[in-house]
Amino acid sequence: MQNKESVYPKDWMAKGDNDWDAARILLEAGKLELASFHIQQAIEKNLKGYLLSKGWKLRHIHELDELLDDAAVCHSGLNEFRSLCELATEFYVEERAPLLITSKFNKEELEKVLKQAKELIELIRRIA
Repeated sequence: MQNKESVYPKDWMAKGDNDWDAARILLEAGKLELASFHIQQAIEKNLKGYLLSKGWKLRHIHELDELLDDAAVCHSGLNEFRSLCELATEFYVEERAPLLITSKFNKEELEKVLKQAKELIELIRRIA
């Protein structure tokens, strides 16, 4: 059986909700690297859901700044989250493979990032 990814925006956003919940739970448990990965995933899946709602053709991409470029064409207000997307893309790269140099964040810093991610997701939901 071949797996085929959904092209329905709500499916992607629902998966993003799961990642946001996982990030919150992992952050509370002190699992910072895993929490940061799920923050990136929550943003990625919500951006993809938004883009799909605007007729975007699904692509395999994990760079949030590139997804944001596409999304900002439809709503320029998304650009205020550019630094968040650039930072969260680093989370994805760092969790995928062991690196010699990684960015280390403490719990308080990641709580701020999680809050910003929630603000972005809420904006996406309003404009989708």
